[in-house]
Amino acid sequence: MTATGDVLAPSDPSAPRTPPRPRRRRGAGVGRVHPAVAFLWLSPAVALIIGVVLFPAVMLVRASRSEYSITGLYQGSAGWDNYAKVLSYPDLPVVLRNTVVWVVAVVALTILISLALAQLLVKDFPGRRYVRWAVIVPWAASLVITSQLFVLLYDYNYGLINHVLTGLHVIDTPISFLGDDRFTMASMVVVGVFVSLPFTTFVFIAGLSAIPAEVVEAAEVDGASPWQRWRMIILPLLRPALLIATVLNTIYVFNSFPIIYTLNDRNPGFGHDTLITFMYKLAFKSQEKDVGMSAATGVLNVLVILVVVMVYLKIVDWREETR
Repeated sequence: MTATGDVLAPSDPSAPRTPPRPRRRRGAGVGRVHPAVAFLWLSPAVALIIGVVLFPAVMLVRASRSEYSITGLYQGSAGWDNYAKVLSYPDLPVVLRNTVVWVVAVVALTILISLALAQLLVKDFPGRRYVRWAVIVPWAASLVITSQLFVLLYDYNYGLINHVLTGLHVIDTPISFLGDDRFTMASMVVVGVFVSLPFTTFVFIAGLSAIPAEVVEAAEVDGASPWQRWRMIILPLLRPALLIATVLNTIYVFNSFPIIYTLNDRNPGFGHDTLITFMYKLAFKSQEKDVGMSAATGVLNVLVILVVVMVYLKIVDWREETR
């Protein structure tokens, strides 16, 4: 019926009918790529993953179950003996403790300092560009060069740090930053934080820049204090950046070899080593020079970092944070 109550007349059967519109299939507007073409485009990345990740991983597992001579010649299968040797190694508890202290201290201090730096560098002030350039310099420099620079700064006799502290009468005698067990780990943590700050700071700058200014301004109009705005508005919106920074820094710091080895190479034994340098010394520096044990340690390193990252992602519910 029409709006006035009239009955609509039946349509004329002889009238030409408009052909129905063909239903548009989902994804019809997007060109479909033949599987062979897609594989051709993906083949360089697949080859890179196979050559750089999968093949070395398979060879590492194979080496961890093999026995080698001091010169590196294969002498047959060792089964799981290499893993048993590593787990029963007398210095392993010290190495594990150093690894936990190293990773937790560097990542936590990096996150806290980077949050403060990012809050400063997102504000508009004269010379902000140059300050950002200065912050990124440690990231651009080689880790070995940076670590060696700190070796010179920490030097007992000629180091700038001892010279300044004695000149200011803060200390009476120089401190052996890299030779005294009380200061070695703290000295390495300082270098680890120094080289980790640039990446983390710029991740937080990107996260802060993505927060809508209207949201913060509305909270300010409603009477929220700076601390309330930061805790209730900025920090929750910054959680995806915090997730990325924490996970990547954990992996990066855990596998950081140049810093620990360069600063700690003068100290005998494993008193200040982490798992990554422990693995290297087992193969090249210890009396055993056992490549199989070193490879087994490498497999354990991968498993440890995977477990730590997965536990962290499970705790923070990364799917919710990255939506």
